[in-house]
Amino acid sequence: MRLPAALAAVAFSVALLAPGVAVAEPVPPSRDFGNGPERNEKAAGLGERASALRAAPGEDFRRRPGHDQGYPRRNTLPVPAENPADAAIKLGLVPYHGIAAKLNDLQKRSDRVSAEITGRSHDGHDLYLVTVTAPEGRGEAREQDRIRERIENDPAGAARDRKLVKRYKAPVFFNGNIHGNEWEGTDAVLRVIEELASSTDPRTAALLGRTRLYFNVTANPDGRIAGTRQNGAGFDLNRDFITASQPETRVMRQIMIDTQPVAMLDLHGYVNGTLVEPTTPPHGANYEYDLFITNAYPNGLGIEAAILELGYTPEADGVFPPQIPFRDSAEGWDDWPPIFTPQYAPFQGAVASHTIEFPMRVNGSDYTNRPVEELRRRSAINVDIAAAAVRATYAFVDSRHDRIIADQIEVFRRGAAGEPAKEVPLGIVPGFGPEDVYTTTYPRAYVIPAGNAQRSAAAAARLVDHLVANDVRVERAKLPFRAGGKTYPAGSYVVDMRQPKRGLANVMLEPGQDISPRVDAMYDISGWSHALLWGATVDTVASGSLHVVGVPVSAAAPTGSVPDGRGPLALAVRDAKEVRAVNDLLSQGVEAVWADGAVVVPAGARGAAEAVADRYGVAFTRARSGDGVPLTPVRVAAAVSADELFTLRELGFAVTPVSTAVLNAGFDWSGADVLVVSSGLSYAALDPQARAALDAFLATGGVVTRGGTGAAFNAAAGLLTATSVAGRGDANGVVRVTNGDGQVAGDAPAHAFVYSPRWFTGLGPEVTVEQSYAAGDPLVSGHWRPNPDGTGGQDAAAGQAAVVSGRDERGAAVVLFGTEPLFRNHPKGLFPQVARALYWSAAVTGSPVTTR
Repeated sequence: MRLPAALAAVAFSVALLAPGVAVAEPVPPSRDFGNGPERNEKAAGLGERASALRAAPGEDFRRRPGHDQGYPRRNTLPVPAENPADAAIKLGLVPYHGIAAKLNDLQKRSDRVSAEITGRSHDGHDLYLVTVTAPEGRGEAREQDRIRERIENDPAGAARDRKLVKRYKAPVFFNGNIHGNEWEGTDAVLRVIEELASSTDPRTAALLGRTRLYFNVTANPDGRIAGTRQNGAGFDLNRDFITASQPETRVMRQIMIDTQPVAMLDLHGYVNGTLVEPTTPPHGANYEYDLFITNAYPNGLGIEAAILELGYTPEADGVFPPQIPFRDSAEGWDDWPPIFTPQYAPFQGAVASHTIEFPMRVNGSDYTNRPVEELRRRSAINVDIAAAAVRATYAFVDSRHDRIIADQIEVFRRGAAGEPAKEVPLGIVPGFGPEDVYTTTYPRAYVIPAGNAQRSAAAAARLVDHLVANDVRVERAKLPFRAGGKTYPAGSYVVDMRQPKRGLANVMLEPGQDISPRVDAMYDISGWSHALLWGATVDTVASGSLHVVGVPVSAAAPTGSVPDGRGPLALAVRDAKEVRAVNDLLSQGVEAVWADGAVVVPAGARGAAEAVADRYGVAFTRARSGDGVPLTPVRVAAAVSADELFTLRELGFAVTPVSTAVLNAGFDWSGADVLVVSSGLSYAALDPQARAALDAFLATGGVVTRGGTGAAFNAAAGLLTATSVAGRGDANGVVRVTNGDGQVAGDAPAHAFVYSPRWFTGLGPEVTVEQSYAAGDPLVSGHWRPNPDGTGGQDAAAGQAAVVSGRDERGAAVVLFGTEPLFRNHPKGLFPQVARALYWSAAVTGSPVTTR
């Protein structure tokens, strides 16, 4: 659920422990819609491996043997073992283990239904995609593919072809249960699939002859089973788009790329009355919003009408009338960040996409405390309402078939032609006013340079692979070229903004906007930028001609290398891939040392260095000497959020989660080198025995903290002399920073990410300022206003210390972060700051304190 404070209903999560669900074998032929890391990282051995029966990450299913046939495509899905602890059972809903059997039965009964496995969740549960359409022969299916590809690749020609829209079956995407404890979307989807499969109404046959309906039955089986909002890794999947850290998100992304829906619906709960997007301002500046709002608003009105026709009332049922934020609210439910499914979908061609929040809350304390009969009454209402929204959406697409396809073509045509962004005229739909007008200026191109102008070749390769995985077109220059007054070497990457999906390219690569002056409240994050936060150098070519002799990129070129010769080798820790390489070497027992932000390995480890250089795409250099502080594998005790825990482990650190309760129960500190604190640990709440054990650790172990919890721990434990100052709690975005010459941020990027930012004053002589907020207004993009009393604004943070380090009198090496370097696994260029903090803290803690 996406729910601002201004709205009354609040969703809570309930964690239910459930055993894993066994998966029967053999696995049928399936699509793996990107169920793994990006291409270059895949080649480097990062992340999970695809099975022989599953496609490689990002592979278009139409290119695989056996997937060029028509419809139906009957696959027998393996049925998981029964799990009586499945949280859906209490609500009278379909448990996860019941879905496959139901889909197998529908495929047997109807030639309109095709079900297949698109990948697996974090915890290993199969993800199911159901296609409902009229039967198609192989030739018909191929024609549909050709039309879809022409719409994207030749939109100008497609627009001129008057017969094309008549022949094309409009694709519509329905996404169920992305939040695991908002269950009913799955059951609504299954109900509608069965209705369509068995209907004898001629109107249904006509509908399915003009559309393909795609249903992601449950986007989050981990959470559905356990009764949690998040997936098994603890991630809110509806915050993960444009980062795509989770396998479920990568599956949804690839479904949208491969089906190119004209409309999509994301089924959520719980807001009473039912919330139906479109949204309040600010509106995403990279959408073709004139095309979007003229489809999304009437579809929203149609969904509202369909829900009202069900006849539920506040008096009899406790169900209030639907609300449409665009019409009914001023702000607080925006479509600004592309992190949500319906806000990502327009970049893949959807000209109507919606979150719907059905009304009757059954999760959190309601799940625990209400009678089963009442929970099942509520869930039944939610299923009715969600199903009505699905029916209204496909009926809308059918009624507007030709126009909605033409509008999708126009989105891609504008991008391919490089036309300026259009300002949406006032009154284009009732109520569209000046407060709704947001726009951007598209540059001519972005260049990711090769050679000496590139801060990190490894980071550049990751960024390129990520762009390609999102279906953004990238070229690699075969010859040197000039653009924007600069000369770039061969091997540089170019994102020509004259491409169909320019909106997605721009939303990821532009710096963004500071929208603080325009609205007081935002729903979620307000600033992001892969160009500024992912560690690579990215140049903007604002205008002018672009003449590049290049080749299309399907995967970034290899970036690993080891210099010839003898002697020790150095690996600067400037990118997450270098962190992975270091931790790999340390796990092999390589005798490395830490020296001024780099890890130095002896000449005898050249073979191991060559292996990790190839595996992770990192470049070693000749070390000036083999001197430094000995470094061994860093063992981390972490009181952190789920996204931080995930990222630390992804970087290759051995991490043991801890908390106040864990320490009070008795914790063996002999297995830890550094304590990381950002959540769930209070020094003041420790009992005497736990505090004494922690104090003993601090004489030999390091500490890294973040945020308010970390700052409180630092003060209570008497570590560094530093006063933490809190910025406004909901302030967030990309900020300019100035790096010092310390061990943590000496060569970090010039930008950082903040959420509830903090800074440090009253610094003691033992404290080094690693990084400061830039002077002036440090916010580049996002939302950062002062508190009502004038405190906590970006002007107060300007020039103040954002990251500090030092040694306390016991010898512990301590680093305090006021920024968010691991936030939701997104700001990848900042991950090395945390790794460097861990390496330095582990390496020097307990050694004599010296002045740096």
